[in-house]
Amino acid sequence: MARTTRKPATRKKTITVRTKKAPRRVVVLVATRKGAWLFHGDPARKSWRCDGPHFLGHIINHVVLDPRDGRTLLAAAKTGHLGPTVFRSTNQGRTWKEATKPPAFTKAMTGPGRAVDHTFWLTPCHANEPKAWYAGTSPQGLFRSEDGGDTWAAFSYINDDAQYRAWMGSAQDGTPDGPKLHSIMVDPRDPKHLYFAMSGGGVHESIDGGRTFTTLVKGMEVVNGFDAANIAFHDPHCVRLCPSNPDRLYQQNHCGIYRLDRPSNEWQRIGKSMPKRVGDIGFPMVVHPRDANTVWVFPMDGQTVWPRTSPEGKPAAYVTRNAGKSWQRLDTGLPNSQAWWTVKRQAMTADHYDPVGLYLGTTAGEVWMSRDEGKQWRCIARHLPEIYSVEVAELG
Repeated sequence: MARTTRKPATRKKTITVRTKKAPRRVVVLVATRKGAWLFHGDPARKSWRCDGPHFLGHIINHVVLDPRDGRTLLAAAKTGHLGPTVFRSTNQGRTWKEATKPPAFTKAMTGPGRAVDHTFWLTPCHANEPKAWYAGTSPQGLFRSEDGGDTWAAFSYINDDAQYRAWMGSAQDGTPDGPKLHSIMVDPRDPKHLYFAMSGGGVHESIDGGRTFTTLVKGMEVVNGFDAANIAFHDPHCVRLCPSNPDRLYQQNHCGIYRLDRPSNEWQRIGKSMPKRVGDIGFPMVVHPRDANTVWVFPMDGQTVWPRTSPEGKPAAYVTRNAGKSWQRLDTGLPNSQAWWTVKRQAMTADHYDPVGLYLGTTAGEVWMSRDEGKQWRCIARHLPEIYSVEVAELG
């Protein structure tokens, strides 16, 4: 078994993320239950042109543009006739081709519940590894492509490791749409320093390029009545690495909002300062590209029955500008009543401009954006299928 016990990762120098000059185009990449749409904006982010649908009728879990070349798009799809696959475009979505070898468990990994149901998460690798990508699947699996997403192979040992298999649970563990591996993150200072999360199964870190992984669950709570010592009961919803300070991570969890400052390996729950009537349960999380103290979340109704709607039917984002000490409600422009939708874990993101633009997609098929870091929201698309993910691509 390849896991080891070792000291936490050594702190590395904080990096500087500069404000980008205005692009010629901003493109919002929207993946839904029944296809994908691209919304092209002007440099001022005031007017939007719709391009789509792409893959109409297919489940699209994630669409991501490769920031290293500004041209390649990958789309994680579950189709009726092709099954789980990945589509690739090398011309910003004008044409698409299916991957020659999409993520799939090898025969050694097969068994009850160990066929890939769908690819859930896509992450470009380090800037020094052009054409390399990571993918997380449902049920939980970690894969890598070295050729721009055309062929995929299992990455590291975890897909078939006995302990990780126990932490992953079964394909029938009750997670909506199945258990999943997500939040794959690469330290921008070191391509061998990786993180990923599993729902369920905790947060994990490698400092040796995937040869070994260790768990990072200290300080995280689990549902009452379950044993926090059992990694399988830990359910991170979304984990984000701070672009301006990769030694800080934030997490939106099944049991609250957390922050981790390395080299510590203990998460601090920072959601207790949220309003009690709202709580700190939700799925998406967005970190400011230049300020590691600023984070946005979009809480949902987290009462016992988990209706997965906005609290009281009044949707709002919340922001902290002091690393979780206090939170501010941001709802101007959003519906003020009878809006019973919520936002999935991949369906909220930000651009890199000043002020930062925020984008979110709802389970009711609407795309909302803010040009001023959440102070004012406006709807830029309605009547889409249920939205699974929203990413933003900035094209120079």
